[in-house]
Formats: sequence, structure tokens, C-alpha cells
Amino acid sequence: MAASKDPDKFFMSITEGDNIPFDYLRALYEGCIAGGVAGVAVEAALYPIDTIKTRLQVARGGVEIAFKGLYAGLAGNLAGVLPASAIFIGVYEPTKQKLLKIFPENLNALAHIAAGTIGGAASSLVRVPTEVVKQRIQTGQFSSTTAAVRLIIANEGFKGLYAGYGSFLLRDLPFDALELCVYEQLRIGYKLAAKRDLNDPENAMLGAFAGAITGAVTTPFDVVKTRLMVQGTQKHYKGICDCVSTIVKEEGAHALFKGIGPRVLWIGIGGSIFFGVLEKTKKILAQRQPQTDAQK
Repeated sequence: MAASKDPDKFFMSITEGDNIPFDYLRALYEGCIAGGVAGVAVEAALYPIDTIKTRLQVARGGVEIAFKGLYAGLAGNLAGVLPASAIFIGVYEPTKQKLLKIFPENLNALAHIAAGTIGGAASSLVRVPTEVVKQRIQTGQFSSTTAAVRLIIANEGFKGLYAGYGSFLLRDLPFDALELCVYEQLRIGYKLAAKRDLNDPENAMLGAFAGAITGAVTTPFDVVKTRLMVQGTQKHYKGICDCVSTIVKEEGAHALFKGIGPRVLWIGIGGSIFFGVLEKTKKILAQRQPQTDAQK
């Protein structure tokens, strides 16, 4: 019974010792570092797959997609991914720990869902402009990040950088909440079954599973988000509902699942890399903490 009631052993990504009060500022700091490192690692490794997925989703009718320039816009995208991922995990970790102390133990999944939603909402302020610029470059509308930002603002105003913001939240908030909840619950179950902490390959395996499942389920949201973000001043769609109805009417319901293959592959592998790097980075930071405290 004592082990099952110990949230430090089964609910935390970094194991703390017994009766040590949780340091929220440290969780924020370490979460920002670990999240930033993990986000950059995923984006750099899987950017070409993401480019192909975007081009598949934007293609209308029988238009063939191009396989050139798959790394177009990578540097500028990393500049946005780094702070966005840092904010996401930096907000998620302390929020999760706070909510785990509020919710009863049998409802810990709600804490993970709520914390994932809050973290996703906070990071969206950076993630949306980054995504808009990235996808405009991926589809060949602009040749560089600076040109994209300058021309989007000139032609569409500052709000152009937040094109498709509602659809982005519609896709990413459920995605963030579901992926983190699945991952955390898998970790809890695995720890209880194995009666030990997970090693790096196990973290990566669970991350891949959580990412692939969540990616498949949220593909229609991703298609709608992509169409709204890349339309620019052409305004093929008036909003989320109009976008869905137009796609279904003109291309069929199956078009809402365009790019599902590359998306599941991308997010599955991405989940493996992200959570693997995330947990490894947090372990390294946790191991350095006692040395820092000793020097003080």
C-alpha cells in the first residue's frame, strides 16, 4: 500500500526521494531545458517526413507532390520549435505535479490531460506562427523564413501569422492532452508491472506507441489546420466548419485522412525520439542537482 500511495515513484517523470517537497521552480527550469532539447531533436530528425505530409494534405485532386526541398525552412523552424517546446514542457511538468496533489489518485489521468492542455495552450503563442511560416515554406510559397514573416505581415497583417489558430488549437490541444496522458499512463502501468524505473529504450518505445495512436486519431484535425494555415489571402475556406464541409463535398470524406501514413510514421518515430530524449535529459539534470546543492 505504501508504494501505491507514493506519487514520487509512479507519477513523476523524475523520481524524487521520500518526503522531499516538490520544487516547482526547478521543474519549470528543467522542463524548459529538457523540452527544448527534445523538441529540436525531433524536428531536426524528422523534418523531411513532415514536409511530405504537409504537401500531401495541401494537394487537391490528382495533383502530384514534389519531393525536392524537403529541408526547406528547417533553420527558421528550429528557432521557433526551441522556445515552443521549452514552454510546453516547462509549463506541463509543474502543472502536472500541482494537479496530482489536487486530484484523487484514481483520477490522475485527468491531471495529465489538464496539464497537457494548459501546456499546449501556453506554447501555442509561439507554435502557431512557427507552424504557419514552416508550412508556407514547405509548400513553396516562400523561399526563406525572413521573407515569409515579412511578406505574411505585409499582405495579411500580424494576424496572418496566426492563420488557422482555432483549428490549430482544435488539433493540438486534444493531441497534447491525449498523447501525454497515454504516455504517462503507460509509464505508470509499466513501472507497477516491472517494479522499477524505465530505461531509455522503454521510454522511447512507450513514446512511439503514444505518438502513433494519437497521430492517427487526430489526422482530420491536422488536415483542416493545414488547409487553413496555407491558404493565405486566397481564402478557399471561411473557417473550420466550411473547410470540413468543402473538403468532404469536393474530395470525399477520405480526404480528411490525407497524409495519415507519413503523419503516423512521423509522430510515432517523433514520440520515440521526443520522450526518449526528454527523459534522458531530465535524468541528466536530476543527477547534476545534488552536485549543485553540495557546492552550495
